[in-house]
Amino acid sequence: MNEVLDLGYARLDLGREARQGLPEVVYGPGKTVEQIAGIVTGLLRHNTGPVLTTRVVPETAAAVLGQVEGGTYDEKARLLTWRPAATGEFSVVVAAAGTSDGPVAAEAAAVASAIGLDTTVVHDVGVAGLDRVLQVRGRLQKADAVIVVAGMEGALASVVGGLVRAPVVAVPVSTGYGASLEGVTALLAMHASCAAGVTVVNIDSGFSAAMAVHRIAQARPAADRGGAE
Repeated sequence: MNEVLDLGYARLDLGREARQGLPEVVYGPGKTVEQIAGIVTGLLRHNTGPVLTTRVVPETAAAVLGQVEGGTYDEKARLLTWRPAATGEFSVVVAAAGTSDGPVAAEAAAVASAIGLDTTVVHDVGVAGLDRVLQVRGRLQKADAVIVVAGMEGALASVVGGLVRAPVVAVPVSTGYGASLEGVTALLAMHASCAAGVTVVNIDSGFSAAMAVHRIAQARPAADRGGAE
């Protein structure tokens, strides 16, 4: 459970898969190609589940894939993946408010898919045109969880939170003009949402939203969820 693999420049938490259902995820920025390759190799050798590296630029991704076989790269999501999990029955819809929120939504969707969540994405459903949200209401209401990705004032999280029964995980995005404060306005608005029970993760962190939904999915068999409305 608490086994650690010491590589000198990193100490890999080999017990995380047993504790949380997934191996440790590698954060790419600040690491060299050799360090990422070494960490990924260690995780693949000592775990059975998917191994992910986030926020990887294309040049680094190509170099890492040249050293560690079997991986794939999603450039829009900036995600390297080895051994993606088979798609399970837990469904998540990623709802992106605007096209500018696409990269964060892509990260959320790619991570969710890689760890076995049945993932779909709906684009450009921001509240400036409320009919766009209502047109996909049925898809949102059928999901087991919804990830809402929104910048500007972040109001989409409150709208979706009032429409669905399922858990809503909101991701504030650093898109917007000056008073958006690089995502701080959306972050605070989502925390202050009038829709009760909306979960909020860090600015621009699609990864965190996917992992939050993974925890919800892991807990689901132990609870009586009833039918979707």
